[in-house]
Amino acid sequence: MTPPPEAAPDRSQPRSLADLYISFTLLALQGFGGVLAVVQRELVERKRWMTREEFVEEWAVAQIMPGPNVVNLSMMIGSRYFGLPGAMAALAGMLSAPLVVVLLLGFTYTSFAGVPQLAGALRGMGAVAAGLITATGLKLLPAMRSHPLGPVACLLLAAATFAGVALLRLPLAWVLLVLGTIACWLTWHRLGGARP
Repeated sequence: MTPPPEAAPDRSQPRSLADLYISFTLLALQGFGGVLAVVQRELVERKRWMTREEFVEEWAVAQIMPGPNVVNLSMMIGSRYFGLPGAMAALAGMLSAPLVVVLLLGFTYTSFAGVPQLAGALRGMGAVAAGLITATGLKLLPAMRSHPLGPVACLLLAAATFAGVALLRLPLAWVLLVLGTIACWLTWHRLGGARP
């Protein structure tokens, strides 16, 4: 995890723990079905708390850690700027308001679960979520140009991951373990290995 680069002129950062809490609460409330797209837009493009490259790197770490990706990322960002209190404020922001919304939706859904229009609407939301994730992935592709492995190797690793999970239906944990280890080793080697 990279330290907060205060010197960058176009870089912004959270002003306080309250700003961190409110920002992640609003982010969490926007994240229905396609949170990756929302997180990238809010943190990189709108708030400018991270560059695209930092987002790709930290999102990758957040994905391989146990638990929800965006919650992991929020804690990493909170910790980056305010240490443990920042991580806890970001976590509270990610969980408090959405918890209330989910409980209310759960109670409402049990009352209307038999309505066919509701089931159809929920199936339609799946297509929207897939589109959001695809669009965000395409938007982040330019960040691969500055990766030490270069765009070709990154795309090959991405294609191998897709093939392993989506086509061959291999367990995600094994795909991440094997391809993640290969990617880490190749990047380490490309950066010069254990050079003194």
